[in-house]
Amino acid sequence: MFRADRNEKFLAALRLAGRAQQDAGGPDAFFAVAKREASQLYRRLKSRTSTAVLVNFANPLCRRPIRAGSSWVDRLFLHADNLTVERGTRTVISALSFTAKAGEALLLVGPNGAGKTTLIRTLAGFITPAAGTISLNAEFTDQDVAEACHYVGHLTGIKANLTAEQNLVFWAEYLGARESTPIEDRVHDALSHFGLSQLADYPAGLLSAGQKRRLGLARLSVAHRPIWLLDEPTVSLDAASTDLLAKLIRKHLANNGLVIAATHLPLGLEDPTYLRLGPAPSTGAAPGDTLSGGGAP
Repeated sequence: MFRADRNEKFLAALRLAGRAQQDAGGPDAFFAVAKREASQLYRRLKSRTSTAVLVNFANPLCRRPIRAGSSWVDRLFLHADNLTVERGTRTVISALSFTAKAGEALLLVGPNGAGKTTLIRTLAGFITPAAGTISLNAEFTDQDVAEACHYVGHLTGIKANLTAEQNLVFWAEYLGARESTPIEDRVHDALSHFGLSQLADYPAGLLSAGQKRRLGLARLSVAHRPIWLLDEPTVSLDAASTDLLAKLIRKHLANNGLVIAATHLPLGLEDPTYLRLGPAPSTGAAPGDTLSGGGAP
């Protein structure tokens, strides 16, 4: 499967990184991460490529590799305290507090405009809250919350001119440089899980909308992050593909991972916790709602 030279793939990954923020996070993603990460990315890459290539390696999006192993996630929880988020002159989220724990899925629900996407992007570090804090528990105070997160937004985060395999090789190289499992194995497993093995050498731009979505979700498998932030992950997925995503999420939770997802549809998970954003329902919470949050109408 891996026909290209690793150096060629790495250089392709460098070229892709300069444009990845546009697909996966937009300008908010770039400005939130670039200042913090630029110096570290430069040190990491300096020994692996030329200064000329480094000059072209603009717009860093992704966080530095997170260490794998159960010690990170055994007692992990994420806590938001009195979180207020504004977009322009509008307060989207007001004085919201909640805690999400390892091994549990927290599903964000509510009407359009309630702040689900805004909350996901704030947790990922792309939006700075107007007030309040987001933190991990005391054992992990030396870790940045964003470092522990996979973020999958509305866009797929893939490049049309690369093959399905090359897209995942980029994410595996860029996100998982410290992984012990070889890149070949991680990419192969991710393609296989989402039924994309037969399309490994196919240009991503020629895939269907559902196949592109599966490819974008497959990067969850190629690098370890204990926290998954998913914004409408089932968009463009058929029932079978949704089942594949649910299976991957259940595996992540079983390994003490944490999932926070904004969704209008069930994800096929057992006993998730719901965080309802938007106006409080007049007739009581929907079945399964155990938390509620403030948001704009």
